[in-house]
Amino acid sequence: SSETFWTTTGMFPQEFIIGFPKCVKISKVAIQCYLVRTLRIERSVSKDPVGFEKCIEKDLQHVEGQLQMEEFPLPDFQATYLRFIIKSAFDHFVSVHRVMAEGT
Repeated sequence: SSETFWTTTGMFPQEFIIGFPKCVKISKVAIQCYLVRTLRIERSVSKDPVGFEKCIEKDLQHVEGQLQMEEFPLPDFQATYLRFIIKSAFDHFVSVHRVMAEGT
């Protein structure tokens, strides 16, 4: 829902995990967030959310009063779980408004 979001509790790092019903092919991940400085995305192809490996780590640009919108192309990428780790922020609290994964 565009009217809801997830917010951190004030300390970093913070993380959340998104799980798929089975291992899927992902071609792109996009995120809309606010005040995130450094974001890392990890994946797991295990049946359970364990054994994560780092895929992407990026420092995001901050524009006051606007959501950050980042897209990450992921060619030949498979995952059962995606872990998003917010390593640092531009303020004490950040928010994540939308996460989208495209693929098959």
